[in-house]
Amino acid sequence: MEQHHHQHQDMQHHRVHMVTTKNEIQITLSYHDPTLQIHLEDEEGNAPELLLTHEKYMHVIVVSNDLQEFYHVHPEQKDKHTYEVNLPLISKSYKVFIDINPNEKQYLIEPNSLDLNKSSHTHFDNDNLKVNTEGKKVINGKTVELTHDPFEVGQDVMLRFDFKGDISPDPYLGALGHVVIIDEKVEKFIHVHPISNHETVFVAHFEEKGIYKLWGEFKFGEEVIAFPWVIEVI
Repeated sequence: MEQHHHQHQDMQHHRVHMVTTKNEIQITLSYHDPTLQIHLEDEEGNAPELLLTHEKYMHVIVVSNDLQEFYHVHPEQKDKHTYEVNLPLISKSYKVFIDINPNEKQYLIEPNSLDLNKSSHTHFDNDNLKVNTEGKKVINGKTVELTHDPFEVGQDVMLRFDFKGDISPDPYLGALGHVVIIDEKVEKFIHVHPISNHETVFVAHFEEKGIYKLWGEFKFGEEVIAFPWVIEVI
């Protein structure tokens, strides 16, 4: 498995890489419709102490293997080791990315498989992903346009989200938005935040070429919308 890079952006800094090749936290998933349960323990079998990250102790990104479903949820702690969240899912295969910051422990965000497919055939490919040539997206009456630097390996790529009409996003989990990017093989995970408190501008860094899907999450009142784009990094 490739190592997975977690790019969390501090509001006052362009980019902070937190990269490790060692994982001291063991994750076990179980799903009993509609509850997703996450069990955590360190190498000694103890429950890790989690630190707050953007107002939550745990951010969980769930995507279907075909990248058509996307969920960003925040499980609640049930006991020292266990977190739970209600998340109705259909009979598909998913990957679950657990975004946590354990105190004094090294942690590597890796894709955890969650197979709810009733058939034995779980092979998938995402050859049907089509790169978006149009930057504008409209969902629930909200229009946003993504402009960006060239998507090139090894470069800092600036992502700017411009909202059309008399709308602007509200703060969401301590930021004006969140961007999650996952590759077509559902192995690589990038999660970045705005570079300032005042603009919906982000910076992402790609270490491999390929097709990726990007979701820009923004809050309008009580509604959170994830705007999707398919991109190609060269």
